[in-house]
This record gives sequence, structure tokens and C-alpha cells, in this order.
Amino acid sequence: MSGEVLRLDGVTFRRNGKEILHGVDLQVRTGEHWALLGPNGAGKSTILGFCGAQSHPTSGTVDVLGDRLGRVDLQELRRHIGHVNPRHPIRSDLTVLDVVLTGFTGTIERMMRWQPTDQELLRAAELVVLVGLDDRRDAEWPTMSQGERGRSLIARALAASPALLLLDEPTTGLDVAAREQLLETIDDLSRSEPEVASVLVTHHLEELPESTTHAMVISDGRVLAAGVISDVVTSEIISAAFRHPIDVSHDGGRWSARARRRLAV
Repeated sequence: MSGEVLRLDGVTFRRNGKEILHGVDLQVRTGEHWALLGPNGAGKSTILGFCGAQSHPTSGTVDVLGDRLGRVDLQELRRHIGHVNPRHPIRSDLTVLDVVLTGFTGTIERMMRWQPTDQELLRAAELVVLVGLDDRRDAEWPTMSQGERGRSLIARALAASPALLLLDEPTTGLDVAAREQLLETIDDLSRSEPEVASVLVTHHLEELPESTTHAMVISDGRVLAAGVISDVVTSEIISAAFRHPIDVSHDGGRWSARARRRLAV
């Protein structure tokens, strides 16, 4: 796991004259699975936008897959990045298989007059099986559950064999069963796609896959800690990020957090 996939050095970002990120550093290597943790408004999604070559920093540098933002064709770079967003704006009756096929074109809907190759069809079918939707491959988007949509989008993100997978709060809107199914799917990727690096954004420790290897904790646009997850996700650091006493626990590969009870006087 030595190849560098992503690097942010001294990244700041200003919006409407206000600095919302302050000197962020991040390095992600091949096969690592990072989580960006912190409260709402901490700057997690802004950082993910740099990782996905969707925006540029105000200052500092961002290198994605060996190319520096500002010196590379962003559209071409994005072809090598898989992005899972539960708010994916599909408006038509695409089937599960159709959704996966749009990963080859990088479009929301199936392109007119575009036909997948036999190899692309085979790859899409394999991915549908990988995410556990083979028996639902003909289900249409409006009739899919939120969990099925999430797994379809993971398969879509993997279609073009990306080196980097970004997951923006992928369990948003899921019930407990669907959340667990989706997290199991993400965990399976660490075995089936071992070279792919990933960055997942969440503010709930319960939503961290077991396969998460590293974490960055952010608060008010500043990095409080970053590194191996067991060193970073601690009661002290998480309490500081959320400005509330929180007890963090780790059991059976999964993380959880509870507000610390105040002693009765």
C-alpha cells in the first residue's frame, strides 16, 4: 500500500470572504480506507469536493491520482474517481443494470445512441452481483428501496474501475437493516477491490464500515487529528470535535458513541 492516491497540502478555502478550511493536510495511499468525521458544517463535504476534483482550494495544493488540480483536465480526471452520493438526481425509470452502465459514461441518465460493449455489459452484470442485487437487476429506480439505490450507486461508481472511491454520507435515509446491508457491501469491496482507496464522509461513528483503516477528525474547518483509526477515533478527540463529552467504544470491528452521563449532584 505504498502508492499515493490523494494528497492535500496546506489547503484553505474561502467562501463569500469567510475562510471555512484552515490549512488541511491529507495523504491517502492505495488500498487505504479513510473516514472524514466531524459535526455538521465542519468542512467534510468541502474536502470531499477537492478529493473528487469538483472544486479548487483557495490556497494550498491538491494532487489526485498523481495530477495536480489546476494543471489537469478535470473531466478526464473524474473518469478515474468513483463517487457515491445518495442524493444522485435520477429522474427516469432506469433499472439497476442501467444505473450501473451510466458509470461508464459518467452521466446521470443513459446516453442517447450509446450502446455498451459486450465487455462493459459483462462488467456491469458482475458488479450487480457483487453488491447483492442480481435478483433485482431489472428493478426500476422509482421502485427501489433507499438501500437498493445505495448499492446500485456503489456498483455504478466501480464501473469504470476507479482508483479512488468517494462516499458522501452513503447511509443517509436508511433504516437499520438497509444501513447494515450497505456497510456490508462496502466492507466486501476491501476484499474484491483491494487496490481501490476510499474516503467516506459521515458524522455518525455507527456508520463506519469495519474496513475503515484511517480517519481524519475535523471541527470548524481545522484538522484535530488524522491517521490510523484506532489512534484518532478516541473519546477525547471526538468529544473535542463535537464539543460535548462523548464516550467512544469499539467492539466486533464496529464503532459507537454515547454522550457521557453527568453524575447526579
